[in-house]
Amino acid sequence: MTKLPLPKNVYEKLALFRYRIRKFIRFSEEAARGKGLTPQYHQLMLSIMGFPNREYATPKELAERLQITRHACLELINRCEELELVQRFPNPEDKRSIFIGLTDAGLRILEELSEIHLDELTRAGLLEFQQDS
Repeated sequence: MTKLPLPKNVYEKLALFRYRIRKFIRFSEEAARGKGLTPQYHQLMLSIMGFPNREYATPKELAERLQITRHACLELINRCEELELVQRFPNPEDKRSIFIGLTDAGLRILEELSEIHLDELTRAGLLEFQQDS
């Protein structure tokens, strides 16, 4: 029998962590579909609202957050815009660039999904979260 480079319990913990991540991702995908969204639409919307210190982002910033190409991100934005989930608005400091923000309808759906996700993360013991008042 070959000696493992790391203790067996390390592999067990890593495997359990990956399993929990995968279960949560599957939960998240099913929750998005339950609201009539693709998982990618949900991820885009969450990336917009989750952007630090503002409630909008550039397509380049969103592409980085989603780990997709800028072109793929623009296609995703276009599809979400057609569904009236997101909207474009000009960058007042740079006429060549745009910002992407959520519509009121997009924000309502995202709030519902986020509450469902927080409940699941808490139930699974994966997150201790306290909302700021």
